[in-house]
Order: sequence, then C-alpha cells, then structure tokens
Amino acid sequence: MGSLNDGAIRQALKRVELTGKQENLTEGEGRGTGRLVLIVRAMPTRVIAEWMAQQWRDGKRSKKKLGDYPSMSLAQAREVFKRDFSDAIQKGRSIKISGDTRPGTVGDLFEGYVASLKAAGKSSWKETEKGLNKIADTLGRNRLAREIEPEELVELIRPIYERGARSMADHVRCYLHAAYSWGMKSEHDYRNSSPRRFRIPFNPASGIPTEPKVQGTRWLDEDEFVKLYRWLDCPDVPVHPSYPRAIQLIMLTGQRVEEIARLHIDQWDPKERIIDWSKTKNMLPHAIPLPSLAAELIESITPGPGGWFFPSAKDPNQPVGHGTLYSFTWRQRDRGVIPFATNRDLRRTWKTLSGKAGIAKEIRDRIQNHSLQDISSKNYDRWNYMPEKRAAMAKWDRYVRGLLARKDLKKAA
Repeated sequence: MGSLNDGAIRQALKRVELTGKQENLTEGEGRGTGRLVLIVRAMPTRVIAEWMAQQWRDGKRSKKKLGDYPSMSLAQAREVFKRDFSDAIQKGRSIKISGDTRPGTVGDLFEGYVASLKAAGKSSWKETEKGLNKIADTLGRNRLAREIEPEELVELIRPIYERGARSMADHVRCYLHAAYSWGMKSEHDYRNSSPRRFRIPFNPASGIPTEPKVQGTRWLDEDEFVKLYRWLDCPDVPVHPSYPRAIQLIMLTGQRVEEIARLHIDQWDPKERIIDWSKTKNMLPHAIPLPSLAAELIESITPGPGGWFFPSAKDPNQPVGHGTLYSFTWRQRDRGVIPFATNRDLRRTWKTLSGKAGIAKEIRDRIQNHSLQDISSKNYDRWNYMPEKRAAMAKWDRYVRGLLARKDLKKAA
C-alpha cells in the first residue's frame, strides 16, 4: 500500500466538485488481496467521500463501507482495512460478514452485558451496572477481558467475604460469571450486534464456588403477624411514612418487594380495585384484586410528585428502592420492636396464612404470580382467574380483619 495520499484525495474532491462525476481512488493490489477504495461523488449540495473495502470473490466485486473521509483519515482507513479485512480477503472469506476484530476490554464486556439486560427489560440492570463498575475499576477497565485470570477474581472477592459480607461476595461472583458467559456467547449470537469480539477461551469465574444457598423457612404466626402490622400502624420512632405502608401492603397481598416498592398510580384501578403490572420478575403480566383492607390503605395514600405510591425519602420523584425497604425492616428487627423476619419471609407468611384461611394453593400461586410449569398453564390456559382471585382475596380479607380484631380484644381484656 502507499499509492494514495492526502494531496491526491484533496485534488479528487476539487475535480468532482467541478465536474460532478464520481471518482474511485484505489489503493492495494486488487484481486486476491482486495483494495482500500475511496469513492468520491457529488451530492446536490456537497461532495462526499466514503472509504470502502473492495473484494473480488467468485468473479464478482463486492464492497463494504469503513467510514467517511475526512472523519476517518487515510491512516485510520488503512489501519481498519488491514485489521479487519485483509486477513479475511486472503482467506477467501466474504467481507460482507467481516467486522471489527479488536478484542474487547473488561469495560466493553461489562457495558455490553448491562446493555443486554436493559434491552431484555431486566429490572436488575441498574444494580448490576453499579456492581460491575466497581469491579471494572479494580480489575482495570482497559485490560483485555480474555486476559483476566481466575486468581484475580478470587483475590477480588476474598476481602469482601472476609469482612463478613458473604452475600455480597456471592453477588460479585455471580455478576462476573454472568458477564463472561454473555461475552463468550455474544460474538456467536447472530441476534447481537456487539462491536467487540472478546475471544474469551473460558469463563474465569466458573471454578469459583458459590455461597451455599440457604432455603428460607421463616414465616410469622398469627400473633407475630398482628404485632408487626400494629407496629407499622404506629411506629415508636420517626420513620418515612412510605416505608411502613409499603411493608403493610406486602403483608396484605403477598407480592414481591420490588413490585410493591415501584407501585405507580397508573397501575391502580380505583373503580375495580385492581393493581396491574405489565411486566414482572417472570416477564409475565400480572394483576390482582386487592382485599378491602389493602384497598383502603392504597386509597389513604397521596402519591408523590412522580406518581409513585411509595416515594423515596431522598428523591420523591423516584420510588423507594427495595434495598431501602430491607434496611428499614433490619433496623427495627435489631431494636427488637418487631418480629425477626425478612421481607421475603412476609411473602412466605402470606402464602402460609392464606392457606390457613382456606384459599386453595393454585389460587394462592396465581395471586403471587408464581410460574405454573404444567403444559396446560404455560401454553393453553389464557383465563385471567380474576373472579377466583376476588373470591380468594375476600376470604383473606375476612381472615385478617378477624385476626386483628381478636388480638385487639384479647389485648384489651
């Protein structure tokens, strides 16, 4: 290469501007090795120049655009042609399927993985992005992703584990494993247009053991349920008013913490007393009728300026984060004023006590939006079960009201 230069390009631009005739400036040997071509042509209001990779294959000429001159300089065009097309042309591959061959960095890998979560509508993308940004700063954002060794990940995770944050250590391991798994598949996924090819030989997080999962069994009995509910009615310390009511709504409906925390006024139908989620954790739409006690709770709330029923104390235009609700209950548990239970335990409590109230498990599963795995439910049954849910919630409402009344009378006596 070397037949092209900036002076020849400038002269061609002037000639095309005067004549209006297209000119092709070529560099390279042509057949077999291909050429770098600058196509200069006149448009109604200006002259444009486009860099192309040109190939002769099976007696036919094909081209693929690299960029525009002068945004892409001659030196840059030569570099891209040599990097991404020369080898492919010499091996007889079509330049139509050739692209950027630069190996991706740690930053490229993490950004691509987060973008894939966001495109898939995963609500976890923000939390994942936050976690991976910290990891990238430690590993080196500009290092090649394929150069990261398992030992580096172990040394990154160990201090987190040793300071007692075992759950966080496991989360970091999961973030890394998921990001590398995505990177290994993305370059072979025809649905993905990632500009990077990571060439990752193996997942460096695969050999790192996960924290043993402890299956939760905790649920509140009737006395504990009433104790917590009454404390949330009248906390003994100043708290943001959104938080106790959000926990009460979880107790009364058995829904996921994240879905209650992000409840928006647009999801509430006051006439039908129905909450509707267009998308949930299992990626399916979900709607439930509220028991009257929960409906009265919702109707007593004035949504924040952003339309959220449970706005954040820091920014009323945003909903409270589910992590904040977890922290809220932890602090009160540590003080000993409420029964020991996580927010997930409250979901388990609803499942258990509503069974005691006489609601069939199938309807309880549907109210809590647990995925039904039988073929009939997955592929054929499209009934919304709203009448059955209404009847179940009415039964649950009578049970809770009776429970609260009995315990109040017992306390008064």
